[in-house]
Amino acid sequence: MSGTYRYEVEILHLLVSPQHAYFGRARDGAAVVPTTDADDVQLVAGKGVVGDRFFGRAAHMDAAVTLLAVEGLEAMAAELGTDAFDPLLARRNVVLRGAELPPLLGEEIVLESRGDAVRLRVGRPANPCAWMDRVLAPGAHAAMRGRGGVRCRVLSDGQLHRGPAVLHSPVPLDPGRAGVAVWRRPSRLP
Repeated sequence: MSGTYRYEVEILHLLVSPQHAYFGRARDGAAVVPTTDADDVQLVAGKGVVGDRFFGRAAHMDAAVTLLAVEGLEAMAAELGTDAFDPLLARRNVVLRGAELPPLLGEEIVLESRGDAVRLRVGRPANPCAWMDRVLAPGAHAAMRGRGGVRCRVLSDGQLHRGPAVLHSPVPLDPGRAGVAVWRRPSRLP
């Protein structure tokens, strides 16, 4: 991508799960579902992550892949005075270190790892659900607001690999703000 900013990031986790784990009443506990923290994942344009619960589902095309900055979880744990959270419990597909995500809303980005590149359209925030209070810690649902990550549409086929990666962004980012909560209120205008 010409005319873009280049950021060295790290892909820490690649979550793939064929089923939802958080549904029903939180007091009943999460469903036990197969979940993989993969070394690499295959993405298909217009469909999402192969093998994931949102793959090919029409209702989720614009939100088939979720990105999360681990710094947000680290900031939450510090604010709540808890031990570090397991990033996989947030159920986001791609957990990154070094990526400020809120400025990417509405933008097209490229994630490049081990020579493979995937184009994504960042559509909307990945707002947390009340389950976070149950699976992370009391107060986590509120603490995660504004730093729950982003939902993306897959624009090109490709693979993502755990480890060092490059985020190509059309807008400048500040990796030092990756854990900062940023509220984006919906506009009333079209």
